Amino acid sequence: MNGRMRVGVVAKPESERAVAVAGEISDRIVAAGGDVAFEGGTREALAAHRGDEEGLPGGVPVADLSACDLVVSVGGDGTFLYAARGAGRTPLLGVNVGEVGFLNAVAPADAPAVAVETATHVCEGASPAVSAFPRIVASGADWTLPAAVNDVVILGERRGHGGGLDVTVRVDGSRYTGGRADGVLVATPIGSTAYNLSEGGPLVHHGVDGLVVAGMAGDGLRPPLVVDVDAEVTVEVQDAPRGVVVGDGRVRESIEPPTTVTVARADEPLRVAEPSLEFFSALGKLD
Repeated sequence: MNGRMRVGVVAKPESERAVAVAGEISDRIVAAGGDVAFEGGTREALAAHRGDEEGLPGGVPVADLSACDLVVSVGGDGTFLYAARGAGRTPLLGVNVGEVGFLNAVAPADAPAVAVETATHVCEGASPAVSAFPRIVASGADWTLPAAVNDVVILGERRGHGGGLDVTVRVDGSRYTGGRADGVLVATPIGSTAYNLSEGGPLVHHGVDGLVVAGMAGDGLRPPLVVDVDAEVTVEVQDAPRGVVVGDGRVRESIEPPTTVTVARADEPLRVAEPSLEFFSALGKLD
């Protein structure tokens, strides 16, 4: 190898199986002459699982994993999205431990060997099977959320009768729709299989360069719309005491209407190492 491979590992700490697989991946990386960086919570969970901290590398914040050659996520989609926030431009490999995990293409039994093979290719300057997927960023007058992989949602303080907010949705400055709604969702193709789907939005093939714009329980709003991936979506929010903008179901920013939220493509894509990810076969996880 041209350099000593360094692999970041993130596992769902509440899952004993995920933590055990993370340990197996680490052991294989070290045996192959590489280094491992555990996300802090993953290291704590693995130390507890093994009953011994000796020999385990120190834990690091998830943001520091961007310095690795490869980041491996072991768990479901929640773990994958968490790891993605720290991976930066580093390829992310998803290992499925039995949850829905739409983006987790690797089976646990194969994960140690696949992680070593993929990291080795990166270090040798070879081209592993890595695909780039768009992320999106939400911003307001004085705030910007971290880039989201799945979706950005603009919501009223509560859903249902008496909640919601008045919205006007524009695409590249042109008005598309407006009315009363629980919220507005903007999803990437990857995110089309997540919250968007439960709100009645369309499935979008991962190879399509587009974004989904959908009203949530809207009154008088037009149907969901697929726009160009480089389109700028603005949501003017009025007639609500407060609201919230949520990225990937985790990162939140409170807003006080009237205000405008802008959603646009992020500068850096998500890079996914996908040795066996195939869109139509992965849809079987939704059945």
